[in-house]
Order: sequence, then structure tokens, then C-alpha cells
Amino acid sequence: MLNTRTTSARSARGDAALWTVLAAATGYGFRDAGSASLTLDLVLPLAVLAVAVRWSRRRPGAAVVLVNGLCVMGLADASTPGNAHVLSLAALSCLLGARVAGARRPLLVLAGCAAVDLATCAVLRAQPVWWFYALTVLPAALLLPWLAGRHWRGRRQLVREGWRLARGLEERQHLVAERARLTERAEIAADMHDSLGHALSLVALRAGALELSPDLTDRDRADLADLRGTIADAVEQVRETVAVLRDPPGRDTGAGLPVNDTVEDLLSRAVASGVPVRWERRGASPPLSCPVERGMYRVVQEALTNATKHAPDCSISVRITHEPDRTRVSVVNAVPTAGGPAHAGAGPASGVGRGLTGLQERVTVLGGSLRTGSGSGGFHVTAVLPHRATTAARTGTLAPGLATAPGRPAGIPGPASPPGTARRPDPDPGTAPDPIGAMDPDAAPGEVLPESAERLASVRSDARRRSALAFVAPVVAAVFFVPSAGYLAWQLTTSVLPPSRFDELTTGRPRTELAPLLPARAYPYPSDHARSAPRPPGARCEFYRSGRDLLDEVDLYRLCWSGDRLLTKDTVPAGRP
Repeated sequence: MLNTRTTSARSARGDAALWTVLAAATGYGFRDAGSASLTLDLVLPLAVLAVAVRWSRRRPGAAVVLVNGLCVMGLADASTPGNAHVLSLAALSCLLGARVAGARRPLLVLAGCAAVDLATCAVLRAQPVWWFYALTVLPAALLLPWLAGRHWRGRRQLVREGWRLARGLEERQHLVAERARLTERAEIAADMHDSLGHALSLVALRAGALELSPDLTDRDRADLADLRGTIADAVEQVRETVAVLRDPPGRDTGAGLPVNDTVEDLLSRAVASGVPVRWERRGASPPLSCPVERGMYRVVQEALTNATKHAPDCSISVRITHEPDRTRVSVVNAVPTAGGPAHAGAGPASGVGRGLTGLQERVTVLGGSLRTGSGSGGFHVTAVLPHRATTAARTGTLAPGLATAPGRPAGIPGPASPPGTARRPDPDPGTAPDPIGAMDPDAAPGEVLPESAERLASVRSDARRRSALAFVAPVVAAVFFVPSAGYLAWQLTTSVLPPSRFDELTTGRPRTELAPLLPARAYPYPSDHARSAPRPPGARCEFYRSGRDLLDEVDLYRLCWSGDRLLTKDTVPAGRP
């Protein structure tokens, strides 16, 4: 509410200041006119300007029409068409361009005002000077300020869009930082699941084996049973933590891999803990990239964890086969005996099942494939990994059905792109997002740009178009109006007979003697009352202007000739009868 009142007060002050300036110009014109009417030439225009300035905010087109009516009053003046209201017309036309976004309605208003001006000249049978004024000065006061106002509006809109984009970038940076923090937490949770969960499962298995030792007392066995139960509860708490802080799909969360730890070390620790594991490696071991090495480690680790949890008494077979361009990792645990605990396949069906789900996403992002399920010999976990991570893994491309939004950290799911469209790849890690750079003209056709970039490009295009129009329109107007205005001025100035030469003309003398005193040509646009003035019978009359004032009506000199001799000379007053 306070902001609204402040804006209204500021608008009222601006309108008052504008009216004061326009009223000062009107008062100056009234004082200069001398014999003007106080009511018609001062009070009425000031009232009309007050209404027009008020309307200029909500109905700027109507405000221009009102002020144009004041200019039409000048066309009806017998002395001169020019008045101080042209300044008011230009000011309100500029506000029309600055406050109205479209161009169609304002152009209709300007064309209507110009049509009214010309129709007024036609109805009043105005002098050529009035026509010149209506064809040049008034259209210029309507069109050029309107173009300047549109250009001003475009520049302001461009600045606003720039600030809006800057605010969007700032919010986006905060969002990226927050997502990075959440991703770090998710990586910690995934490491807890992969590393700590596996270790706790082995400790629980060894505690269960110690319960069967014949050297222990019943009290020791009870303590070991409690210890195994506590470890089992700890494993479930780890899994519940992962349920809250789950690894985002597609992230390579192998950062928790122990330094220099290999698959052989992992299997050796499992055997030392009493897990019945048999494993073999086939083919020459090729050089593997770090992401693939970590992925293979996680596959074996997750399979062993699920097997020791769901089928602790069953044998486990691990086979690693190196092929020319890929490595196949197969983990099979035997089906438990009847009445025993559920086999590993029950994990995804009845348990949490997030370990295999995350493993599926990790293998997919490396460019490989993972298959799990029951088969001959027990429950199978088979992963096929390329020797080198594909481009999709390095650029953060996710599994089918997932997309990476611009500026989103790799691995955070985003809305999928619509069918048939392409999305810009994520920038390299460590670089700031650059939505303005997204407007690269070399971008592939059909590429989806950020909404802010498209909006900014549209505003820039509109601003350039308005700027070009603001410069081109005066040139085009000059091409049409300047030649006609120059020709009219040339006619008016070359048909002037100074009063001193008019006095030297003597009736009865031949034209050849008077030719040095006469101007180059006669005035071609005498008024109707000048043409209808009485003349000698059979005489041919010519008119000459008595002054060089182009925007004011001056007295005309009439010379009537009988044959080649000057018959009469007289003066036709400038005012209408």
C-alpha cells in the first residue's frame, strides 16, 4: 500500500511539472500574439492541457488528439497557423511512444490527427503557407517525437531485462551452490552405503561364525549374539540414512574408494572374514580408466554385501572376464537351503533395494549395462563395462529418460527435453553458467535456449529495430517533404516585391521599362478575396508578395496591365474581409 501511494505521488508530481512547462510555453505564445482572446487563446488551452496531461498515462492517444485540436485552432487563425501548442503536441506524442508498447494503434491516432489537419485546411480554403504548415510542421511534431518515445521505451525495457537476467543469474548461482551441498551430502551417504555397509556386513558375519566356536561359554555366545544384532541394526540404520540422502542418479560416487584398494583386496578380505567366495579372472588385464575401475569395484562390493546379508551360508562365485573392448563382471551366489534365509534376489523385491538401483545407474552412466535376477545356479549380478568411460559419462549424460538441465550439476535429474528438440550440453565443471553466451549465432538449428536468453534476444532485436526506425523515418520524411517545402519556399521568396520598388512603379509606363523593378515571377497563390477584388475592364492582373516572411501572411501588391502598359497598382491587405 505504501509503495502504491509513493508511486501515485511521484506520478502526480511528474504530471504537474509537465503541465507547468507546457503552460509556460502557452503563456509565452499568448503574450507574443498581443491581441489574442484571453478565454479562447489562454484559459481554454490551459484547461485542455491539464486534461491531456492527466490522460497521457492511461489514454495517451486521446491526449494527443486533444492537443492536436489546439493546433487545428491555429489553422483557423487568419494571421498565422503557427502557435505554441506544437511543443505540447510533440511532448504528448513522445509520451505516446514511450507508454504504448504496440505501434498499430498509435499510428492510427497519428494518421487520424494528420487527416484532421489537412481536412481543416481544405474546409477553410487555407493559404499555401497553411498547407505547408499542415504537411510539414504538424506531421513532424506527431511522428518524430513518437519515434523518439518508442526508442526510449526500448532502451528502458532492455535495461530492465538486463537487471532481471542478472537477478536470475544470482538466484541460479545460489541454487547451484545449494544443489552442490546436497550432492555432497548424497555422496557421503552413498559412500556409507557402499563402504560402511559392506564392512558392517562382514563384521556381522564373523560374529555369527564366532558363535559356533566350541571354546566359548554360553555367556560369550550370548554377548556375540547381542553384538551381531547390534551390527545388524547399524546396517539397517545406514540403509535408512541412504534412503533420506540417496545418491542422485548418474553421479559417479566412487570418491569413497580406499586408496590403492583393488577388487583382489576386496575379495581377500571377504575370504578372511569367512565368506565362501571363489573367484577367477580370464583374459589379459587391460589398462582401465579410473571411473571404470571404481565401477567394477562397486559391482563386486555391492553383490558381496547383498549375498552376505540375504544368503550368508551360500557360496559365491565371482568371475571377471576381459574382452578386447569391454570387461564382464559376473557374481553368482547359490540358492539358500529350504527354510533358510531368503536369497539375494529377495533384496530388491522385499527390502529397500537401493543398492542395486544405484549400482544400475552408476554402470549405465559409465556406458555399460547391468543385469540382475535369479537364474541357473542362484542369483546373478552381471555387469558389462567398457574399458574407457564413454562421452556420456564424461559430460554427465544420464540414463535414458533423464536429462540434465542447463547449469544443473551433473547427476541431478532435470526435466526431460520435449521430443524432437535438443538441449545444450552442460558447461565444463568449474565454469560459470553463461546464458548470454547461449545466444551464439553458431548454435545448431532447433537448439533450445534458456528462456532468459530468448527474452533478452527479443528485447535487443526490438531495441535495434526501434533505433533504426528512429533514424530512418526522418530521412524518409525529408525525402518527401524537403523538396516540396524547398520548392514552395523558392516560389514565395522569388515573388517578393519590396515596398520601395513598388513605390517607384509608375502607371502608364511600358513593361520593358519597369522590368528591372519587378521580381522574377508573380505570386501564384493569391487568396480568393484578392482574386475577386474589382479590376479594370479587360485588364490582366498579377500579384506580388510585399515581404519574405514564410510563416506569416503578408500584404499583396496587385499590378494590372492593359496590353504591355501598367494600368493600375494597388495593395490587397493580408487580413480576410
